[in-house]
Amino acid sequence: MPETIGSPTLWLCFTAFIVAMLALDLGVLHRDAHEVGVREALGWSLVWIALSLVFAASLYFLAGPSYALQFVTGYLIEKALSVDNVFVFLVVFSFFKVPAKLQHRVLFWGIFGALVMRAIFIMAGAALIERFEWIMYIFGALLVFTGYKMLTAGKEEMQPDELMAYRMFRRVVPSTDNYRDGHFFVHEDGRLKATPLAAVLVVVESSDLMFAVDSIPAIFAVTRDPFLVYTSNVFAILGLRAMFFLLAGIIDKFAYLKTGLALVLSYVGIKMLIIEYYHVPPGVSLALVAGILGVAIALSLILPPKDRAHDR
Repeated sequence: MPETIGSPTLWLCFTAFIVAMLALDLGVLHRDAHEVGVREALGWSLVWIALSLVFAASLYFLAGPSYALQFVTGYLIEKALSVDNVFVFLVVFSFFKVPAKLQHRVLFWGIFGALVMRAIFIMAGAALIERFEWIMYIFGALLVFTGYKMLTAGKEEMQPDELMAYRMFRRVVPSTDNYRDGHFFVHEDGRLKATPLAAVLVVVESSDLMFAVDSIPAIFAVTRDPFLVYTSNVFAILGLRAMFFLLAGIIDKFAYLKTGLALVLSYVGIKMLIIEYYHVPPGVSLALVAGILGVAIALSLILPPKDRAHDR
């Protein structure tokens, strides 16, 4: 492995880049709360995809094609799994009646928290795998089980107000009943109170915590390099806000994407379980993941379920 991969210098440079992009986003481009339109969301989606490809090209020249393929495969898996987050965001924003102009603010801080949480998860996961290599089999079995559950699950929708984190927050933290111009906390009656926006942020963070349990082991099936695992996660997560505003109105048209995601999770789980006996080349993994997701999206557009076809 080249010395540059995962070196302190690379970690520092990448972290500085992320901090600069987040500061530019919140401090300049979205300083004033506004509703994000499809055109703006499409532009930012293309920007993050382009930056991801530039990063992959840099890995190709710095470390070789194998590392670049591992990053792209991990990024594609994370990007696909983040579609589930879009479903959750839609449910949460609808349930809490979050004004459109405040949704970007919630997602910004939600994703900032997700970056911190996933960094902790990835470091812990890497340390566990290095010390207890057999834990890869537990991760693999977990992913296969999750894939099976996704294939057999019905259409039951999450109830944000039933999440333990939300109920504890409401019980412990004094709260107001309405939104206050995008503030998470306000001073009222001589004490600090949380607005509904803070409760929404708690729900978003707790739901991402549950998603991380699936997505982090899935990336470790592709590469064990913590730097590649984290960077693929970060690029996928940073593009999540733009993807939400881009797909919010059409996400229900991808009826077979959930099946595709279940198959991807099952594949990477099986890859973990057989890793001692057979190593799947990075190029093959990328082709399989891209192929499964591509077929799922194509089928959703070409052969929509009958109940949705009638709604057209």
